[in-house]
Amino acid sequence: MIGDLLIVGFTLSFDNFRTAIALGALRLRWRHAGQVALAFGFWDALAPLLGILVGHYSGQAMGSTAEYAGAVALGAYGLYLLVQAGRTAVPEQFDQRWALFGLPLPLSLDNVVAGTSLGLVGFSPWVAAPLFGAITAVMSFVGLQLGRAAAHFVRIRSDVLTGAALIVMATVLGLGLGR
Repeated sequence: MIGDLLIVGFTLSFDNFRTAIALGALRLRWRHAGQVALAFGFWDALAPLLGILVGHYSGQAMGSTAEYAGAVALGAYGLYLLVQAGRTAVPEQFDQRWALFGLPLPLSLDNVVAGTSLGLVGFSPWVAAPLFGAITAVMSFVGLQLGRAAAHFVRIRSDVLTGAALIVMATVLGLGLGR
């Protein structure tokens, strides 16, 4: 049973992992990377917990809308970064509010549906939710560091690279190609 939860947890964390790789190009300091990873983990723990507790109806009603909300948030932040890059000569200080609150919440909304499904088959919300949050936090931190390392090899402004990557990811997710 724990093996099943681990598989589901890693699967649910992949959207945050991909996003973290793109954000990693912003070369966040370790402390900021840890905060972003914890925020991603928190929302990925809370969303399935809510899904399990709220029940099947809300998860079914929210399903496809949640996936599009995540794609829109990614695209909006990517566009914001590109617009800011066009308006400034040097990358400005990273807007951590977006990474802490603007991105993780919509990325986690589809996990409400997963939590609802887990609740229907009898998984405990008090085991699944913290496990999913921990997996996402670790995967996000690793993604941030991979993106940071990759940014050293790509000679382009980090804000432009991250903005373009987020817009591409949003498009792929919005078209349903990233599932």
